[in-house]
Amino acid sequence: MAEEKKELLTISSGKMWQPYNWSVGRYWSKFFTELRDNKRIMGTKCPKCKKVYIPPREVCGGCFAKMNEWVEVSDKGTIVAFTVVWFPHVDPNTGELKEPSPYTSVWVLLDGADTYLMHYLDETDEQKIKIGMRVQAVFKDKREANIHDIKYFKLI
Repeated sequence: MAEEKKELLTISSGKMWQPYNWSVGRYWSKFFTELRDNKRIMGTKCPKCKKVYIPPREVCGGCFAKMNEWVEVSDKGTIVAFTVVWFPHVDPNTGELKEPSPYTSVWVLLDGADTYLMHYLDETDEQKIKIGMRVQAVFKDKREANIHDIKYFKLI
């Protein structure tokens, strides 16, 4: 039997703009307000297992205890994972296509936290980045109460 040549198709959904708003809730509102107003990274601490969650959660994922204690964690931390992205993709924050300029996505374990925060690193040369390196948050001058009030993390 002759091998059939397959055609790969691409379908576009067009350029549709659908604005919407949603509540981030009490916990994320406090988290984002602290970033905006005080440049402080706040997490919630479990009363049972003492685990500190960044970003904050209302209920502990391990023991299901309600968490009401807020703690400040450091703006410094350790790289636990990273990837340098070189391909175009849709930005989930804007819905726009990001062109293939490299950027580094990094998972950071902030000092004082037990969970990781995913964000951007200002270095794109993968030869200069290693797991275990120390980083520090760089805040925007004009903050708007969202995760991008942390502009990126820099190597220290």
